[in-house]
Amino acid sequence: MPRELFERLLREMRRAGVEEIGLFYLGESFLCRWLEEAIAFAKEECGYPYVFLTTNGSLAKPDRMEACFRAGLDSLKFSFNYADETQFEEIAQVKPKLYRNMLYNLRHARDMRDKVFQGTGHKCGLYASYIEYDGEQGKRMSNALEEIRDYVDQIYALPLYSQADLVTDAEKRLGWKPTAGNRGRVGALRDPIPCWAVFTEGHITWDGKLSACCFDHDGRFHMADLTTSPFSEAWNSITFQRLRAAHLKGDVSGTPCEKCAAYS
Repeated sequence: MPRELFERLLREMRRAGVEEIGLFYLGESFLCRWLEEAIAFAKEECGYPYVFLTTNGSLAKPDRMEACFRAGLDSLKFSFNYADETQFEEIAQVKPKLYRNMLYNLRHARDMRDKVFQGTGHKCGLYASYIEYDGEQGKRMSNALEEIRDYVDQIYALPLYSQADLVTDAEKRLGWKPTAGNRGRVGALRDPIPCWAVFTEGHITWDGKLSACCFDHDGRFHMADLTTSPFSEAWNSITFQRLRAAHLKGDVSGTPCEKCAAYS
């Protein structure tokens, strides 16, 4: 995201009452070379009470994590969704080396966090999430989780989301069945309709589009263009209001949410 746009939007959202800001969306946080400065801007310049990151961990090197912690980060979560490097390569279609990098970085996160915050009274939470599977895949994931349990504060499960009906063909071929909608965490699942996210979360693409969904891989959930509209105006746009009204009525047919929340 252009830095000027980023800073303008963070100021606008804070004035509008936004209290939590996640500096990531679909892509990998640590690809941003000024990530540490972005965190500091959110905390020091804008006064966000809670700034968080989600990462796949492959680029979250100890020195980068240290810089993010020193900038005031409140939460760092690792997405840990594959049982081993072979599966990582097969499903994510990336080099297995990245899986090894992820494990290395994750295992250094706690020491780096504790070093930075010792005696300060502040403590960045460390988390890992994983996709809950049953059967053989569930057993493989359970074994993998034991390797990281001592390095984070909490591990929690998520259902396999349909990702707005864009779950990969590879996962479908394996017989893995996704859940409809964005139902939250395992153990506290919500009904897919009305979707809580369209009332409580704004997602902004790198080029300034306000999206209604964290799974917006193809632009169908774009509600407004923040390069030409203020945040508050876009958040209360007619397009967004109509989508929320459809959720409250319990019928999202004909809306961008139809394939995600209401598929069978």
